Parts: sequence; structure tokens; C-alpha cells
Amino acid sequence: MEHFIWNINPNIFTFGSLQLRWYGLLFVGSFLVGLSILQWIYKRENKNPEILDTLLIYIMLGAVIGARLMHCFAYEPEFYLSHPLEIFKVWKGGLASHGGLLGVLIALYLFSKKYKESFSWLLSRLAIPAALSATCIRIGNFFNSEIVGIASDKPWAIIFERIDMTPRHPVQLYEASAYFILFLFLILLYQKVKPIFVTKMFTGIFLITVFTIRFFLEYTKTRQAEYFTDLPFSVGQILSLPFIILGIVLLLLNLKNYQKSI
Repeated sequence: MEHFIWNINPNIFTFGSLQLRWYGLLFVGSFLVGLSILQWIYKRENKNPEILDTLLIYIMLGAVIGARLMHCFAYEPEFYLSHPLEIFKVWKGGLASHGGLLGVLIALYLFSKKYKESFSWLLSRLAIPAALSATCIRIGNFFNSEIVGIASDKPWAIIFERIDMTPRHPVQLYEASAYFILFLFLILLYQKVKPIFVTKMFTGIFLITVFTIRFFLEYTKTRQAEYFTDLPFSVGQILSLPFIILGIVLLLLNLKNYQKSI
């Protein structure tokens, strides 16, 4: 059986030591599109969108710092503890989505305190562009030929030639597709329900959906942290479980409160 061979250059162009990568373009581009979505939400709910440029800075810093630290200390702690300066070399790659979310949560909390915004209101609305950003980031991983799937003989398996000639699950595309469907679901639902429903329910829906998807798709991924190979779950699965539990707790608590408010 012939399989599709993927061997695209992860760099769009290189000029000396400067590189523009597909991953970086998709990462930053998703945040800019997300900013436009938030501007639309703010105007739709009669809120002042002028602070959103500042919010974007908070979110991007939180996402990058959190994702980098989580990757360094959850996936490759031995290397980075021995070479601490390598932590700052983000351009070499190595970002973990669980840490990115934690970083964004902290950034949102700090932002909400400083600018007197509702943390729960912000978090629930951010779920919509966050699902789109997750989609773009996984497509960026696909362009980088990283976070690849395990070997597969399925007709849709892909050979990542930059790694080897083994057909593999295109797990990056599985995740990207699932997150994009979630994005469409949330943005369509947002336009049909009352704002109080969004505030109460969207954060829980997002956490449960994203990290349940992540948990089960880990079974089709190559392991990212070798020191965890003796455990029944991967690092990604272990890190996903607290977010799933948090999402369930939030959903149940907020469902009760929502039912009282209607």
C-alpha cells in the first residue's frame, strides 16, 4: 500500500540566522484571529474592546511562558535542569499545551484583577478563540513533523520523511480536526444562547472536550517523555486528567447555579 509522504520544509523562508516557520505563523496568526473574535464578542455584549490589545499581550506571554516551562520540566527535566540556559531558547521548539493553558489562566487572572474584569466572563468567552488556536497549533506541529503518531497500516497513514519512512497516524490532524469542530460548535452555540449560559457553561465544556480528546488521542501518539515509559499512561494523559476533572466540577457546579438563575 502506498502512503502519502510528508516532507515539507518547516521554514517558510530563511534569511541568514532569521527563520520564519509555518508553526510560528500559525501560532501568532491564531492569536490575531482570536483577537478579532474577542473584539466581535465585546461589541456584541456592549463592552469596551479597547483593552483587548493589552489582553492579547497577557495571553501570549502566559501561553508561551507556561507552555515552555511545562515542556522543560514535565517532558525533559533532566536535560533542562542540567542546561538551564536552554530553557530560554524557545526558537528551538518545545511547547506543551497543558502548560500553555495554565499560563493563560494565570495571565487572565492577573489581567482581570488589574483591569477589574470578570475572570469567569473572560475565561468563558476565551474558550471560543482558544479552540481555534489549538487547531492552528496542531497544524503547525504537522508542518514541523513533530508529535507524530505511532506506526499504522491505515490507508490514511502518512510517512513523515523527515523522521523515517514508517507510515504513521497523522495524530496532529486528528487533534486539529477535533478542535476545529469544537470551535465551530462553540461559536454557533454562543450566538443562540443567553450570555449567562456562556459564562456558566463554556469553560467546563471546553476543558472536558479538549482534554478528553487529548487523553484518548495519546494512544495514537509516540511517547514524548521517555522517563515515563513504565507507566500505563503517557505524560500527556496524566496532565490531561486534572483538567478533565476540573471541567466536570465546573460544569456540575455552574449547571446548578444556572438552573437557579433561570
